[in-house]
Amino acid sequence: MKAITITQPWATLIALGEKKFETRSWATKHRGEIAIHAGKKIDKKACASDPIRSTLSEHGYTVDNLPTGAVVAMCQLEDCWEVIGEINFPVEGTAILNDSTGTKIYGITPDNNELYFGDYSKGRFAWEIDVVKWMVNPIPAKGQQGLWNWDYEGQGGKESE
Repeated sequence: MKAITITQPWATLIALGEKKFETRSWATKHRGEIAIHAGKKIDKKACASDPIRSTLSEHGYTVDNLPTGAVVAMCQLEDCWEVIGEINFPVEGTAILNDSTGTKIYGITPDNNELYFGDYSKGRFAWEIDVVKWMVNPIPAKGQQGLWNWDYEGQGGKESE
């Protein structure tokens, strides 16, 4: 299975279903199942700022108890959108995304926290994530850069229901 290593707190925000797009400087053609691996690095400044701090708190997380060095969720990578619009963020801001086929446009507005959970600068990419299953017990794993192969078989992982 493909996996991606993501710095905390963003890996946990995905696992909790709070973050629907993972923003990257590069596009991917991969679609389908993907494991979310929480890297060992925690962005403590991001964890202290709202709405990240308050969202984590709603789920019982703080900077001190975020899982690291482990797979925290499995999900479906649905599409890879290119950020094509400028953002006047956070006031009146909207990120304009173009899907991989170039036929659909999607706007992300400050009405929810999504704009705060990623870097929607023009020219970046937003990986659309769906069908998230967080791991009841995160599975220790060594992460890598880029997309990498993770062998889930025999790992003894248990997904939430």
